[in-house]
This record gives sequence, C-alpha cells and structure tokens, in this order.
Amino acid sequence: MSYCTLEDIQYVMDEDDVIRFTDDDDSGAVDTAVVDKAIADAGALVDAYLAARYTVPMDPVPDVINGAACDIAVYKISSRRGIAAEEVRKKFEDAGKFLEKLASGKAILPGATESASGSTDT
Repeated sequence: MSYCTLEDIQYVMDEDDVIRFTDDDDSGAVDTAVVDKAIADAGALVDAYLAARYTVPMDPVPDVINGAACDIAVYKISSRRGIAAEEVRKKFEDAGKFLEKLASGKAILPGATESASGSTDT
C-alpha cells in the first residue's frame, strides 16, 4: 500500500531536487522507479510500526500517516547519494518517533481499526 505519491513528494521537495536525486541516467527527468522504490520502502516501514497496533495497510490513509510516509520517502530519495540535508534527516527521525508512539499507544489514530493482536497497554 502506498501511503504517499510522487505528487506528495513534489509538494515538499522541489521537482529539480527530485530530478537531481533520482536521475541516475542524466535524462533530465524524475526516475519514477527510484521514487516508487522510496515510496514502497516508506510504506513498508510505516506498516512495520503500525502492525503492532493497527490493521495495515490503512485505507483510507490518515493525513498524519501520509505526512510521515512522505518524510520517510523524501529522506530515502535524498540520502541515496549520502547528501540528505539536516532538515530532511530530522523529519525522517521525527516520523519514526511518531510511528513508535502510535505503535506503543502513546499516540492514537482516531477512526483507525486496531488489529486483533494490537495491545492497549502503554
């Protein structure tokens, strides 16, 4: 399940930067395969955290999950070449901390379905 899209990424990351970080063939265009891989990796990470408490994949996708997945995907795209900006790294770390809080029950997703194995202990 994709929790974010290329359009979401381009909302927070300038298209020229997306091209710069993904265009390994110097075609002058976004390499959508690279972006799709980052989006898939972000979705897998989100699911790994949330499966401890919620039924995944989430559909519809809550806005906060979309934002966290986007921050993770942007980090994965920009760190491919080892040059992720400090702000991008911080957002990635913050997304992980938020997902940890959701998994542990210290934060909740109103309306989300808790899994049968999900714990309500904090």
